Amino acid sequence: MNKIIKNTLILTAITLVSGLLLGIVYDITKEPIAVAQENAKQEAYRAVLSDASSFETYDEFDAESAAGLLAENGYSSDDITEIAVGKDDGGETVGYVVNVTSHEGYSGDIQISVGISSDGTVRGIEMLSISETAGLGMKASEAEFKDQFKDKKVEKFSYTKTGEEGDDKIDAISGATITTNAVTNAVDSALVYFQNELGGGINE
Repeated sequence: MNKIIKNTLILTAITLVSGLLLGIVYDITKEPIAVAQENAKQEAYRAVLSDASSFETYDEFDAESAAGLLAENGYSSDDITEIAVGKDDGGETVGYVVNVTSHEGYSGDIQISVGISSDGTVRGIEMLSISETAGLGMKASEAEFKDQFKDKKVEKFSYTKTGEEGDDKIDAISGATITTNAVTNAVDSALVYFQNELGGGINE
């Protein structure tokens, strides 16, 4: 009996010490991790909206309202998580960065930043998080694919597997149609939000 009690006390002590150490490690690392994530996000913002010299959080963003808007337009598998306002050196708004999480990825969620200028032109896209299949879906993070969206002013994009041409056409990644669809829909979700909440339609 005494041996059982002794072993129980030892296990309890080990559990408590392990929990304490994990808590200490978390406290030590959480701030550097948060700083690294913020730096990566700011770098993505500068990549997709290069005309902006600074970015501010769009305070009027409402996630619930955005979810409803996307659902109404057929993009219920996407979430808009954050909006940043891009401003030039004079403080004038030059565009917006819309962060979208797609739940349609082949290997999990894909997080993407979409830069849209004030006139509705998509200035660029950047992956914040993607873990698709190497050599296939991961090609979505390469410039050859991403640049298809760059400097295009369209109402929405669609992908093609036949080489169909047009500013609104995106060549699908061979062997990675699911990833192509996820990214294309994420960009379209950003455009839907912009057109309805930020800047209006492309002809306005």
